[in-house]
Amino acid sequence: MSTRKKTATKGRGRRKAAPQITFKQRVTRWFFGAILLLGALAVLLVLLFRFVNPPTGVYMFSESRRLGGVQRDWVPLEQIAPVMARSAVAAEDANFCNHWGFDMEAIRTAIENGSERGASTISQQTVKNVYLWHGRSWIRKAMEAGMTPLVEALWPKRRIIEVYLNVAEFDEGVFGVGAAAPHYFGVSAGDLSDKQAARLAAILPDPKDRSASKPGDFTRKRTAQIMDGAATIRADGRAACFES
Repeated sequence: MSTRKKTATKGRGRRKAAPQITFKQRVTRWFFGAILLLGALAVLLVLLFRFVNPPTGVYMFSESRRLGGVQRDWVPLEQIAPVMARSAVAAEDANFCNHWGFDMEAIRTAIENGSERGASTISQQTVKNVYLWHGRSWIRKAMEAGMTPLVEALWPKRRIIEVYLNVAEFDEGVFGVGAAAPHYFGVSAGDLSDKQAARLAAILPDPKDRSASKPGDFTRKRTAQIMDGAATIRADGRAACFES
């Protein structure tokens, strides 16, 4: 009996100590844990703003601080003149209904022309305006590239264009079509004419240097092109995803 106890005690004493976690392993675990946490946070934010209207964005907030306030009036998509959405899509992202966040054809064309103009989709711009900041840093572009498919997966196209029209900058301190329509034309977003909607879409790439109410030659020419484009995408079905 005594021998057995000694043997058992001796056996227990030979148990190996638990392996120590190295510094490198700790850093690796922390890194991947942080990635998972950020990913979960991104999913939650995207889901939240599918149903809740974004109160502001990084750029809008910074402009509000710089200017002492901004003009903005959120308008649901059903209360915006339908031609406004068509005009924005025709001007900024004609294949909006046909892609999953990135217009590969536009990207190839932009690369061939040595320019980024026309490669950024409405989905990408919405992600940038709502969740990120303006600028050309690789960090922002990487985050935009990661979040854009997530928004496309979790938001319907109607929600994407609705948010876009309500957060886009139309003049210094003027954000969203609900503020831009009365600012430029003295009408509500729901009463915009075809030409007024096209004028607003024409200034979107450079709102601080272009005017919808006092257009230069380029803006006038661009307005005519957008009016034709808006009619075309309505006729060929490329507006169906946000008008159905």
